[in-house]
Amino acid sequence: MSKFRTFALVNQKGGVGKTTTAINLGTALAAMGKTALIIDLDPQGNASTGLGIERAQREHGTYEVLMGVVPASDALVATSIPRLSIIPSTVDLAGAEIELVNVERREHRLTEALAGIAGKFDYILIDCPPSLNLLTLNALVASDALIVPLQTEFYALEGLSYLVQTVERVKRAFNNRLELAGIILTMFDRRNTLSEQVAQDVRTHFAQTVFETMIPRNVRVSEAPSFGLPVLIYDHRCLGAQAYIQLAAEFLKRFDGGRGDG
Repeated sequence: MSKFRTFALVNQKGGVGKTTTAINLGTALAAMGKTALIIDLDPQGNASTGLGIERAQREHGTYEVLMGVVPASDALVATSIPRLSIIPSTVDLAGAEIELVNVERREHRLTEALAGIAGKFDYILIDCPPSLNLLTLNALVASDALIVPLQTEFYALEGLSYLVQTVERVKRAFNNRLELAGIILTMFDRRNTLSEQVAQDVRTHFAQTVFETMIPRNVRVSEAPSFGLPVLIYDHRCLGAQAYIQLAAEFLKRFDGGRGDG
């Protein structure tokens, strides 16, 4: 069995493809026979919206789970994709950080909440907010590993080195099993020399950690969330969808310990 089951998708920068990756990697893993859970830990709730979870279906979500109002099992929502579930996010989550400040073991709230359901899924993907705040810290403490979606742009490496330092601090203080398991290059544009250069630089610095599969800039990937669908369902033939299928295959090759049907 893989030692990596729970992954935090983290990048302190917004708009790098974190949520898109969580949705589409989760969908592809489910399509390949794995049971997957996405935890929407971003107050914006984009992962929930992108999977077509209406506001009315979000009676309980990550806020209630973190605050101990309901067990995680009561907040699970089945998506339209077989074998893929989500714990959705609501706007209440924005207040969680302030409310958790004086709570005992505040960094471990998500870890404790997931203890009862972790065994039900082959993989858990936590979609984090675009900042290294208390919500992201909860995700890092609850995870076996983190995956960093990284846009191939000028400041990418600078932000990544800062993130790696943060991970080392979290590892020392709260979660000694945490590892940087993968970097996914996103919004890659082959026509752009800078994209090529950044991809090369990241591979030079982080070698085997970087996934071979790169996610291209693709209009269908951008359109899909407005229809409440992963791009794999919205247009499975487009380049973006094909890249996520390839990424999931690489992910399973790298991390799968033979669980599930796939």
